[in-house]
Amino acid sequence: MPEGDSVYQLAARLRPALDGHTLTDGEIRSGNAAGAEVTGWRILEHDTHGKHLLTRFDNGHTLHTHLRMQGSWTISVKGRTLPRRILPDVRIRLVVETGTTVWGIQLPVVDLIPTGAEDTLVGHLGPDPLRSDWDPDDAEARLNARPQQPVIHALLDQRVIAGLGNMWANEICYLQGLYPWTPTGDVDTRRLVDRAARGLTASVTIPGMFQTTTGNRRRGERHFVVGRAGRPCLRCGTPVRATTEVLNDPQQRRTWWCPRCQPAPA
Repeated sequence: MPEGDSVYQLAARLRPALDGHTLTDGEIRSGNAAGAEVTGWRILEHDTHGKHLLTRFDNGHTLHTHLRMQGSWTISVKGRTLPRRILPDVRIRLVVETGTTVWGIQLPVVDLIPTGAEDTLVGHLGPDPLRSDWDPDDAEARLNARPQQPVIHALLDQRVIAGLGNMWANEICYLQGLYPWTPTGDVDTRRLVDRAARGLTASVTIPGMFQTTTGNRRRGERHFVVGRAGRPCLRCGTPVRATTEVLNDPQQRRTWWCPRCQPAPA
């Protein structure tokens, strides 16, 4: 599943193509507004909260989408379209006066709601380090509210910090030297919050460092533990271990850790 920084970059890519433009054609093909035509609507802006994308229109409506595991967006210039085999997977089609077309493909979540009702879909989310209203004190308080929760689970809980996915949760545990199943009440939650914020922010602001935690952009060396099961830890050489994250988790998330750099509490 894409993480918050992925959706943040997606919004940045969509803005030049759509924001401020009027739709000359297009429709919503799934969700609660399936079949709705959007011709004549003007796109005001794109916003993100965690892994959620919000497209706001001048008629008081917001299009809320979530990529989950399979969704994507693509942009085609005037005179170009998608390969025929992909067209059945289109869930949203937006054409602006420049001739540019934006396609939402295999989007599992598509909601059209009044802009004033956005909180009904994203109001449960915790603070997002990539938003201007980021509140580290709120994030810390949310972490401290469940002291018995394993830190890896807390970091993946979107109600605590929005935008952290499996990659960031695992890498943050490593960078903090934390055994992933350490109770949250036993860790310095402020340092955890600050590390999460620094990681996500660096991912979208430092050129070439997108989702890179080691500082090394070479293939297979961008992460300290994620995807490195059985391979030597980049710091100590100990084989990285991995296990299933949550039983019956449909997303099949895994947890990676270095037994030496992240020792289990005695």
